[in-house]
Amino acid sequence: MTQSTEAPDTAPDTPRGATPGLPPVRAGLAETVRFVATHTLPVFVRGVANPRFPVMALYSRVNQPAWSNATLRAMRARHRGAPVMVRALSGEMLVLFDQGDVRRFFEEPVSDLAMDADDKYASLSVFEPTGVICSHGPVREDRRRVNDHALAADRPVHPSCAEFQTVVEEECRRLTSRSVVDFPLLWKTLTRISRRVVLGDQASDDQELSDWLATLRGQANWMGRSKPEAAKALYSRIEARITRYAADAPAHTLAARALAEPCPEGTDPLGQTHHWLLGIDLAAPVVARTLLLLAHHPAEQDAAHAEAAGRVPGLPRLRACLEESVRLYPIVPDLVRVTRTETEWGGVRYPAGTNVLVPMGFHQRDPERVDGGNLFAPGRWLAPGVHRDTRVAPFSHGGARCPGEYVALLLTSLVCAEVLRGHRLTGARPVLDPGRPLPGILDTAAIRLRLGRV
Repeated sequence: MTQSTEAPDTAPDTPRGATPGLPPVRAGLAETVRFVATHTLPVFVRGVANPRFPVMALYSRVNQPAWSNATLRAMRARHRGAPVMVRALSGEMLVLFDQGDVRRFFEEPVSDLAMDADDKYASLSVFEPTGVICSHGPVREDRRRVNDHALAADRPVHPSCAEFQTVVEEECRRLTSRSVVDFPLLWKTLTRISRRVVLGDQASDDQELSDWLATLRGQANWMGRSKPEAAKALYSRIEARITRYAADAPAHTLAARALAEPCPEGTDPLGQTHHWLLGIDLAAPVVARTLLLLAHHPAEQDAAHAEAAGRVPGLPRLRACLEESVRLYPIVPDLVRVTRTETEWGGVRYPAGTNVLVPMGFHQRDPERVDGGNLFAPGRWLAPGVHRDTRVAPFSHGGARCPGEYVALLLTSLVCAEVLRGHRLTGARPVLDPGRPLPGILDTAAIRLRLGRV
């Protein structure tokens, strides 16, 4: 199934007749309670920085995203698409519904609409206090430059592509030598890949480091309020071990590339290392969900299998499958920014320090805005202009676009290709019906795939 998602014109969804100087639209008490109960609280319980898979399993059984989407849809209809100020768990949020507002959200410079909102900073500063997301102003730009150089953020093919491909081929042998692949095995494989890609082969067997990082991310779920001193001590141990590995890391690794980039004093070139390890680790759920979707969509699996078998450069079809998987099941369903200057939304002025939320998981599945929003349609990502279409944003847009997009798609597409090459995915669990709207969440930890020879 292929559908065009050309960028729409800049007109808003609905005429709202806003007049500058009007007070902001605020959610009433009942709306606020419903929003917190069905949207923000479930996100917090699931885990802000580290997913709690047992909770996700429960959510899949009760179809929790349907509750959230119903709340957001009702709020949008009641206020005719106007931005709505609502009190969330961490304070007031301005929620954007109009597609024109969402487009502008992505277009605003990061200096005016910053990424280090209070709740995000409180979570991420636990395990990457000197990372890009926890920075602003000139320091952020310095750190972002080092980060972008390491990731080769502007290059679809990373300079270390050949070395990364060798790592993936070697690590995926443990997958393709078995008849059944489950999520724990995928997770272990991706964590080994992440350590080798970021720090080098010397870190390949250091499961203790990955366990430490998982523990620290678990503390980040509590926004740094649970055992803060223990978290700081653990961070120090992690930092010391990463520094030791980085000192001897081969030139193709992300750590070595970061250290090779000139940077001002205080930039901490290894400050983003935790984020890179996290990002590649979290590729495991993406790979698992993508393979599950392919198993239940035979025509798409045939196309992806042919591409993998033919070793097509860049694996464009597989990359499209991965982007579609992330659209359907985003790693970060809510995008939160904070204004650094006075801004105007919907004709209403808001002061600096206003938290702005775009429920992107809701928007990019919305059948009123995205054709086949609840279906698996990888072909949409091969259409001209789709990567500029702000109705869909698996890796965000603008100045806050994920700089690791190309590396993530490279590694995940290579892993999927290794699994598919010479194999047919059958007997996949959980069972999906490709002819019906896909569930809003999957029990990722329960995914099992049978590999049949072709």
